[in-house]
Amino acid sequence: MTDKISFQDNRLFIEDIPATDLADKYGTPLYVYSANQIANNFRNLERAFGIIPHAKILYALKANSNPEVLRYISALGGGADTVSAGEIFLALRSGFRPASISLAGVGKTDHDIDFAVGRDIGTIIVESDEELTIVSQRAAALGRTARVSLRINPDVDARTHPHISTGLKENKFGINIDRAAETAKRAVKMKNVELIGIHSHIGSQLTEHAPFVEAAESIRKFVLGLKREGIRIRQIDVGGGIGVRYRNAIRHKLLPVETKEEQCIDLDSLAKAIKDKLSLPGCEILIEPGRYVVAESGVLLTRVLYRKESAERTFVVVDAGMNDMMRHALYSAYHQIVPAELKNSGFSPVDVVGPVCETTDAFAVQRDLPSLKRGNLVAILTVGAYGYSIASNYNSRPKPAEILVEKDYARVVRDRETLEDLI
Repeated sequence: MTDKISFQDNRLFIEDIPATDLADKYGTPLYVYSANQIANNFRNLERAFGIIPHAKILYALKANSNPEVLRYISALGGGADTVSAGEIFLALRSGFRPASISLAGVGKTDHDIDFAVGRDIGTIIVESDEELTIVSQRAAALGRTARVSLRINPDVDARTHPHISTGLKENKFGINIDRAAETAKRAVKMKNVELIGIHSHIGSQLTEHAPFVEAAESIRKFVLGLKREGIRIRQIDVGGGIGVRYRNAIRHKLLPVETKEEQCIDLDSLAKAIKDKLSLPGCEILIEPGRYVVAESGVLLTRVLYRKESAERTFVVVDAGMNDMMRHALYSAYHQIVPAELKNSGFSPVDVVGPVCETTDAFAVQRDLPSLKRGNLVAILTVGAYGYSIASNYNSRPKPAEILVEKDYARVVRDRETLEDLI
């Protein structure tokens, strides 16, 4: 449950600032992030994984790549998990050391590879035999040696939504574990690549640690098999995917209790399991959390435009749309929605929808919510990850502003787009 976003005297606060004050000053739709919630989450990871000697946390930029958020995480001591030249650029500009940056992605362009090799980042995570050849060729052309890790696909069911499962053999990611040893043998013979690690990432929003343990066991057997072949691995990256709580992120007597609450992974148990499986001599352990670090820090503030009654439904139309926050439209993702000011008005089922010309432009369907009317401010919770980072200008709608709050101080970390920005 979030610590820094809470109700005080029935008013929603982001750290020490009322949500209504932020909306009045900066307008809506508005992304607001709690800096101290980010810090708390990062330190929770550090504490839990501190039992593993030399464990490193690489923050996954795809979750939220706002430069000021990145600077904050960099200052906390994190590394960076990137998937493009653009993300490497942002990581470097935000203070991450080149050695602390990895480049993943199943479809890296030559430009992505050249950018990574030219800036001597920590490792390039290779996902196919052909990509290994291309990395070697690009490194040779630049007169460099590229450090690489092989992403293996362990065929482990992450038990998450099919759209964010990445570790099954039918997924596009990684090298099938049955073939990856041959790829490793090729890599150690190449002049312009240095094989340093093994990588695995089985999916996102995992709510139990059993799939991690299953994947770790596969990685262990694979690395020990390479050792018997005389191939030394000094880095094991277990990927990210640690889930967060989307239901009942905030509890209050004037809010409905949401059913089907997510089970959350116990970080201490997860860290111990990974330590037990993967503490091999000479191997450092890396994890790549994104969602866990930033999701709970973010809210999307939006105002009610209309309350619309139809023959079968009641629609609450808000000024945020699927272009601002796509997760529900993409895979019916659930986000708790709360009024910024609570009143004892009872609950009734409504659809919370946006203004975009798509039926999928909805944030909640038949959700029991307190009475909402025109002008009311509501908050969509747990949007710090995969919110703004996948926003668009669909329907030629300017993107919202982003605000970072630290205690009683708020600052704009990305300006609201204007109509001129659409040209």
